[in-house]
Amino acid sequence: MNAHRHAAEGTESAPRLLGPAEIRDLAGLLDVTPTKKLGQNFVHDGNTVRRIVQVAGVQRGETVLEIGPGLGSLTLGLLEAGASVIAVEIDRRLAEQLPHTVRLMQPGTSLTVVADDALRVTELPGEPVRLVANLPYNVSVPVLLHLLEHFPSLTSGIVMVQAEVGHRLAAEPGSKVYGGPSVKAAWYGTWRTAGQVSRMVFWPVPNVDSVLVGFERGDEPGTEEERRATFALVDAAFQQRRKMLRQALSGVLGGSAASAAQALERAGIDPQARGEQLRVEDFLAIARASQPSLA
Repeated sequence: MNAHRHAAEGTESAPRLLGPAEIRDLAGLLDVTPTKKLGQNFVHDGNTVRRIVQVAGVQRGETVLEIGPGLGSLTLGLLEAGASVIAVEIDRRLAEQLPHTVRLMQPGTSLTVVADDALRVTELPGEPVRLVANLPYNVSVPVLLHLLEHFPSLTSGIVMVQAEVGHRLAAEPGSKVYGGPSVKAAWYGTWRTAGQVSRMVFWPVPNVDSVLVGFERGDEPGTEEERRATFALVDAAFQQRRKMLRQALSGVLGGSAASAAQALERAGIDPQARGEQLRVEDFLAIARASQPSLA
């Protein structure tokens, strides 16, 4: 098989991970040109792959969810560590090829491929406990929030995202980069940055820096109804982040700054504060104060 010629030449058995030559061969075989629309940047450095798997704390025998496996670089690293992998891939050419690549390079390992859009998946053939993924940069935050909402079995993870997005996810209140994604992510648990990733380990080389972001799931502070109400407030607050909350939230808290101020005071929040100063628990308190049915 021409796509894997480099994998087998000069060795008694094929290497367990993909290098630059294998990546180029596979892309050529499949006539794949990485697209910005799908946020495709393929990792071709085995050391980086193994580092991600190590930082993620992957344990032998556990089930790991991977989003956007692409040509299989990270997939092979997860399988090498002894994990069972459920991989969700939107590009059907890549989804169909991945099992063949795994059988050649790491036979006997456990891979399940779901050919679908990660933003639409609400059921999986198993209960993954860990998320490890090089997320498509253009939809990384929506994908993360969707997965955390629909798959409570996910208790921890490491994702590679655009540096700007990663720092925002892990930001604390008061930070210049603290925003809507920071608050929404905090609903599900604690977040941290876990190291930078060089642009040069990707093909094609992206024009942005990347970071690893880790999370540990915690107890959600409220019900699903409360989450929806809280996230609506978060969206309103950060759409006009320069405005005081009594103004930014007036559209969703009674239609006027005066009614918004009253709801904020009932929640124990200063009406002159701004969204970037509030924790997720503060937004939840506002939701409960403004909707008696939630309290």
